[in-house]
Amino acid sequence: MQFFVALVFIFRFLPVYSVTLCRTVCGGVAIKYPFGVDDGCGAPQYRQMLNCTNDLFFVTPSGRYKVESIDYEKKTMVVYDPAMSTCAILQPHHDFAMSDVQSVIIPPTSDTVFALLNCSIDSPVLNHYKNLCFDFAGHSCDELYGACNAFRIFHSSTNSSPPCCFTGYDTVKYMSMNILDCTHYTSVINADSLKGIGPLDWVYGIKLSYSMPDTGCDRCTRSGGTCGYDTETGVMMCLCSTSMNSTRECGSMGDIGGVQKLDFWTNFHAFAFVLGALTYLII
Repeated sequence: MQFFVALVFIFRFLPVYSVTLCRTVCGGVAIKYPFGVDDGCGAPQYRQMLNCTNDLFFVTPSGRYKVESIDYEKKTMVVYDPAMSTCAILQPHHDFAMSDVQSVIIPPTSDTVFALLNCSIDSPVLNHYKNLCFDFAGHSCDELYGACNAFRIFHSSTNSSPPCCFTGYDTVKYMSMNILDCTHYTSVINADSLKGIGPLDWVYGIKLSYSMPDTGCDRCTRSGGTCGYDTETGVMMCLCSTSMNSTRECGSMGDIGGVQKLDFWTNFHAFAFVLGALTYLII
């Protein structure tokens, strides 16, 4: 009887070790450093920017945008706003907004063009700030309104083409659609390669360019770990298991953080104590 009581103590007090897994795919999109959808995974600068339900979404103050793809070599991410107007569908007016941090570390690329549609003649981008509008690969407002079924309503309601403006992200970053006095917007990626290509064949979406924090992640992944961070301090960690996380790489006791080393020796002493008690009872 005493033997079985001792066994209960062993299983009660000894920790259960299991590997911490950061999800590596969501909605068919690979998730690698510096991104993560689980708290503590990836780089802390990108914490809670991605959300995984059935699909992968990029989260900003203005909403959730479906992630179409991530190119880890070019360090770009393409997102799509389901509520954005395109050549095929006219959506209700809304803004695209990013946080100050996002605008710095993962801003839209220079070849992402925002088209402000159905603008008032009093719009600031047609007056004092008209220099914010630029030539978009030779395309015009008339072409956009004429080729797209969704935008023809602007032309038919006035028997003329209302002003539009092709501009960059900084314009919509600092001025809302209400201030811009335009009713709708759409955005197009890979603008540099769209000369001579009509609006029906444009790729609608927003391409983002992200920066890669220099935290020594390669060393961690080579050792079999996953790059992450301490959720309380934000300090980079190499995630090896739930009980033994390294600051640099897995498999090196010298790199194991102080808390993890303390847990290791505490668990070791607990095991030695219970084993000693079991031996005493058997003898």
